[in-house]
Amino acid sequence: MTMTIGFAMAVTVAVYVTGGVSGGHINPAVSLAMCVTGRLKWTKLPIYILAQLLGAFVGAAAVFGIYYDAFMDYSDGKLEVTGPNATAHIFATYPAPYLSLMNGFADQVMSTAVLLLAIFAIFDTRNNSVPKGLEPIAVGLLIIVLTCSLGMNSGCAMNPARDLGPRLFTAVAGWGMEVFTAGNNWWWVPIVAPLLGAVLGAMTYIIFIEMHHSDPQSGGENEVRDKYELTNME
Repeated sequence: MTMTIGFAMAVTVAVYVTGGVSGGHINPAVSLAMCVTGRLKWTKLPIYILAQLLGAFVGAAAVFGIYYDAFMDYSDGKLEVTGPNATAHIFATYPAPYLSLMNGFADQVMSTAVLLLAIFAIFDTRNNSVPKGLEPIAVGLLIIVLTCSLGMNSGCAMNPARDLGPRLFTAVAGWGMEVFTAGNNWWWVPIVAPLLGAVLGAMTYIIFIEMHHSDPQSGGENEVRDKYELTNME
C-alpha cells in the first residue's frame, strides 16, 4: 500500500506542478491517445515523449542516489535483477513467475485502457466531471484503484516512460543488460501494450459515451485541447 499510494500521489503532484505549462502529460500513452483523438497536437508528441523519458530516467537516478547505502547494505554491494536479493524491480516492472507474455500483454492493454477511459470521463465537462482544479486528485485516486486491482501480475506500469526510463538507468548503473532479457524479454511489453491500451480506452469512451451526449459541443478545437491539457487550472 505504501508503494501504491506513493506512486499515485506522486502522479497527482506532478500533474499539479506541470499542468499549467504542459498540460500535466507524464505518460506517453496518454499523450498518444490525446493526439489520436485530437486533444493534443501531433507536433508536441515527440517532445513530450522525450521529456517524459528523461524525467523518468532522472527520477530513477535520484532514487538510487538517495537510497544508495540501503541498496549496498541489502545486497552486499551486488545489484541483481533476479533472485532473492533482486532490486531491479524497484525501478521497472517485471512479470510474476507464473505470467506469460501474452497474459502480461493483455494485462497492460486492459489496465491502460481503463486508465484512459476514466481520464476522459474525469475531464469531460459534459459528463459528471470533477470540479476544476481537482482533476489531478481524481487521477491519483484512479491510479490507486488500478494498482490495487491490477498490480499483482506485473506491477501495473501503464506508462512506457515510467518503465523504460528507469530500466535504461538500471542498465547503465550496474544491473547490466539483464534488465532487458529478464522475464522472457519482458521489457517491450510495458512499452507497446500501454500505447495500444490507451488508444483503445480513449476510443471506447468517445464511441460509447462522448458521442451520445445530448447537448451539442460548444467551442472549437482549441477549447477541446485546453480542457484536456489542463492549461487553465485556476
